[in-house]
Amino acid sequence: MYRYDEFDHAFVSSRVEQFRDQVERRLSGELAEDAFKPLRLMNGVYLQLHAYMLRVAIPYGTLNSKQMRMLAHIARKYDRGYGHFTTRQNIQYNWPKLSDTPDILAELASVEMHALQTSGNCIRNVTADHFAGAAADEVADPRPYAEILRQWSSVHPEFSFLPRKFKIAVTGAERDRAAIQVHDIGLHLKKNDKGEIGFAVYVGGGQGRTPLIAKKINDFLPEQDLLSYITAIMRVYNLHGRRDNKYKARIKILVHETGVEELSRQVEEEFAHLQETELKLPEADVAAIAAYFAPPALPERSEGWAQLAGWKKQDEAFARWVNQNVQPHKHPDYGMVTISLKPIGGIPGDASDVQMDVIADLAEEFANDEIRISHEQNVIFPHVALADLEPLYRALTAHGLETANSNLITDIIACPGLDYCALANARSIPVAQEISTRFGAPERQAEIGELKIKISGCINACGHHHVGHIGLLGVEKKGAELYQITLGGSGDEHTSIGEIIGRGFEPSKVTDAIETIVDTYLGLRTGKEEKFLDAYRRVGPQPFKDALYGEAKAEAA
Repeated sequence: MYRYDEFDHAFVSSRVEQFRDQVERRLSGELAEDAFKPLRLMNGVYLQLHAYMLRVAIPYGTLNSKQMRMLAHIARKYDRGYGHFTTRQNIQYNWPKLSDTPDILAELASVEMHALQTSGNCIRNVTADHFAGAAADEVADPRPYAEILRQWSSVHPEFSFLPRKFKIAVTGAERDRAAIQVHDIGLHLKKNDKGEIGFAVYVGGGQGRTPLIAKKINDFLPEQDLLSYITAIMRVYNLHGRRDNKYKARIKILVHETGVEELSRQVEEEFAHLQETELKLPEADVAAIAAYFAPPALPERSEGWAQLAGWKKQDEAFARWVNQNVQPHKHPDYGMVTISLKPIGGIPGDASDVQMDVIADLAEEFANDEIRISHEQNVIFPHVALADLEPLYRALTAHGLETANSNLITDIIACPGLDYCALANARSIPVAQEISTRFGAPERQAEIGELKIKISGCINACGHHHVGHIGLLGVEKKGAELYQITLGGSGDEHTSIGEIIGRGFEPSKVTDAIETIVDTYLGLRTGKEEKFLDAYRRVGPQPFKDALYGEAKAEAA
């Protein structure tokens, strides 16, 4: 992973001290909240319903054991003993005191972490495939390019006050595990016929109140032109993006209203001025950054195959965990392990300080000191020998981290919702807990197969409900919570926006509605091999509308 140089250390430390002075002036009354708000947001501090919230960046979801232990320490010392991992591969603390935030940032800086640009109208944390550097289907590791973008975008003088927040995602594999087509800019690493590295560039994706799928504006951008081309996109957006209406200020609206052909023309025109400037990436610089992300030296561990087969025969629960939470690695003797933060009936994405310490210890012992956070709110060990899976599983089991539900119905993405967020209209957490409990039996989850439920407590869609196979959006109607259901969404390489299925459901009826949808799917699928999303795309919404509302009501809707 990337390591700070002298400039990085000095820069982050100076920003901490600057913010310390700003906090002191706010607490003394010298700074009013209106003046303080943009300053705190630049440092990741939000004011939520009950307290301040601090969002800490985990660049492209990569961290090591030392950093995870620091996150545990902060949860223990400054919060209420837990943190919440988010869909931008960050972590949020929901209960810090404002007076403590400079000390928290100083402690983060000691392990090369920060909270810069985790809020505000700037380029946010660049996200990437959580299996980067390990996946068998990978063309190239996207993390070096995510790091190049991070360095370029940090406190960029031209792009620190954009019309609206801006999100970039990078993937380097055939499967899109970074949801690049619902980002402001999505980059797909690929090779041309000569074996050269480049990017397919997507622009104008996003969720929120106007969900749109990004448009491809360049099928192959050469590696050396990455920064000049992204700069050209940003300049077009910064110049023409709306500032009079925050609901129409994202680049997706600009693409939609301008048209992809005209926007592409403007980008190419600007790019022509930038292509041969200092923004061109030298091969040596790319190689130097890439060297930080060199894969660990993984020794042959062929004994793991026979051991794994024996362990699976002896322990059904272990076999279920391996089958669901372990994916093939580039090296045949290793696997990529998903540590689920979705215990049955638990809060999606939450981890206690003790669990974070345990994860840190186990990463050192079994995973070459590498940890990833996925945008699906789970923890990943990317490099685990098959021979180590059984002892790792036993250690996880001792701390409630062995849930075998990756990509199943209980692997729910959910935002904090009305329990914490000042923007929310409805609660997300209790709904997720009830659905998880209803469908928690391992046998039932296995029978249903892959099914992704995503829940947002408001139209901002932090829970990615638009791209859930089943999406739930909490709304407020006549002072009461109501949940709108969408079906058929997906955030992979075949991205689709879910369709609203009909009128909303009261909180007490949501789980029953999900059960009706699931039972309908089980009744109409062509066989167990037909996944929910495939079945929905084959038959469309009508069978589900009929089951939920009755045929006549579905027609009226």
